[in-house]
Amino acid sequence: MSDSSARDSRLRRYWDRQAGSYDRQMAYAERRFFADTRGWVCGQAAGTVLEVAVGTGLNLTHYPRDVELTGVEWSPSMLEVARRRAAETGRDVDLQQGDARSLRFPDGRFDTVVCTFSLCAIEDDRAALAEMTRVLRPGGLLLLADHVASSNRPVRTLQRLADVFTVPMFGERYSRRPFPMVLAMGFAIERHERFKLGVIERLAARKPGGPDATPYPVHP
Repeated sequence: MSDSSARDSRLRRYWDRQAGSYDRQMAYAERRFFADTRGWVCGQAAGTVLEVAVGTGLNLTHYPRDVELTGVEWSPSMLEVARRRAAETGRDVDLQQGDARSLRFPDGRFDTVVCTFSLCAIEDDRAALAEMTRVLRPGGLLLLADHVASSNRPVRTLQRLADVFTVPMFGERYSRRPFPMVLAMGFAIERHERFKLGVIERLAARKPGGPDATPYPVHP
């Protein structure tokens, strides 16, 4: 087994172990930091929707009822929790096991692609964003939210120090920021908010190639 395959297997086992307690672990962050972010993101989804790294399905109840929803998750145990949540809430969703870095969907399959609080823990975030872009139709909407490198320098320094421990232990990165990569890919930013000392960032961006997106003043 290659080093990368061995690391993937170890990290997948880590997330499998977290599945039963993940919702409780997230509860404090939801109240203290994320505010209405899940509703903000999912409420904008429309048409055929893919959620990448769906986790335990915490977003499922926030989507409009008329979307055609597909979810992909790396961890089998997390996926089982998401399936139970979908059944309990009556949410019609196609939940599949898969890797964000290599999605098993054709080009341009979805009208909307969503990823919340997950790019921070995906080993190759550039590959994951490239795959999200590939399966999104021209003019489709990319919706992202995550904890990112802070706009406050002392906080950013602490985040880099945290990465020294969290990256090798369980793949979590606190000093990443997807926003510049989305801009570099040519997306038109339609909505963008950053708060809690710039640690939480959420955005809606339109893939090039479709109808003109609404202009938005960008402040990287």
